[in-house]
Amino acid sequence: MRTNAPELGADYLVAFLNTLDVEEQTDALDDAAAFESWAREHGVDAGERDETRRVRDALRLVVDGEAAELPAVQLTTTCGEGAIGLSARTAAEAAVASSVVLSIQGKLGRVKLCGGDDCRWAFYDSSRNGSRQWCSMEVCGNRQKARTYRSRREEQTDQA
Repeated sequence: MRTNAPELGADYLVAFLNTLDVEEQTDALDDAAAFESWAREHGVDAGERDETRRVRDALRLVVDGEAAELPAVQLTTTCGEGAIGLSARTAAEAAVASSVVLSIQGKLGRVKLCGGDDCRWAFYDSSRNGSRQWCSMEVCGNRQKARTYRSRREEQTDQA
């Protein structure tokens, strides 16, 4: 068993989903060395990049409320003092295990993708009623509200 195994849950899943940065048009999985470094920082083996990409893309669809076919990965159960858990070796396995843990806890729905089409950053919605739509109200929320305002103003001008 790895001594620096990842803490399964929302933080890991969000970090894994954010290996794809839509706004910057970068993908940490494109560069083998960068992905190895990311995996090491998160306490997992990188694993096979194509499988990892398929898992990530499927999980991004799932947290965005869409159906997806999740590639099969191998998860191992662990038993400790009064507890049973999941253990994962690779980045993809840890992401699936985190998703399973969050799903059992009823919290997977709190992992979301930003509603900004030009952002799509993953975040954990810790708001009381779980209604947060943007990764950042100050950035993406303001952008969307400004777009909506301009659109309404244009409609009013066109109607006049």
